[in-house]
Amino acid sequence: MSTVTLKTRDGKDAGSLELDASVFGVQPNVPVMHQVVTAQLAARRSGTQSTKTRAEVSGGSKKPFKQKGTGNARQGSTRSPHFSGGGVALGPKPRKYNQKTPKKMVKLALRSALSDRAAEGKVVVVDAWDFATPKTKDAKAALAALGVQGKALVVVDVNDTNTIRSFLNLPEVQLIEVNELNAYDVLCSDVVIFSKATLPGEVAEAAPAKKPAKKAAAKKADAADEASEAKDAE
Repeated sequence: MSTVTLKTRDGKDAGSLELDASVFGVQPNVPVMHQVVTAQLAARRSGTQSTKTRAEVSGGSKKPFKQKGTGNARQGSTRSPHFSGGGVALGPKPRKYNQKTPKKMVKLALRSALSDRAAEGKVVVVDAWDFATPKTKDAKAALAALGVQGKALVVVDVNDTNTIRSFLNLPEVQLIEVNELNAYDVLCSDVVIFSKATLPGEVAEAAPAKKPAKKAAAKKADAADEASEAKDAE
């Protein structure tokens, strides 16, 4: 399991956390991420483009000239596609560009994107924002204290109004609710910032490094002295 340093809003260390290996420790699946992101961008298309067929343009109900005797090809309407001002043949019509993507693929793409950012050290976890009042100045100072550079994706709780309003006016910050986290927004950001409350997966405090016991070290030293004395006596 990968470990990340827990930070305060002032940039100070507040311990360490073990990230959930099932979310931040998987092998990134590039083809799945590509397919999910492509489907997400396709779903954003409005699909409202439309052209008029010969049945929808105005005019053309009268035959332009008589059937015979003119030497021209017979015509029934001036709104045919080959006439200027006529309808469009096989033109675009309103449609949906949505692509069906399995839920398992969507979840795998998100885990792959988060794992990629975690492997690069681009995941920051803050203990709590604790903004007393909404202030953009405080939010900007917090990013500077955390050493965040580039485009940041801040994952917030929907009920944390002060945090949302504090970051809302910063152009380099994108806010996203924890239940709307997706692979595209993660991949478009340089740094992903979580609070301890919005960190996905199971959160566990990292165990401190074990120090060797003094008694055991003393026993080893005594045993070494006894062995050397025994050799000298021989």
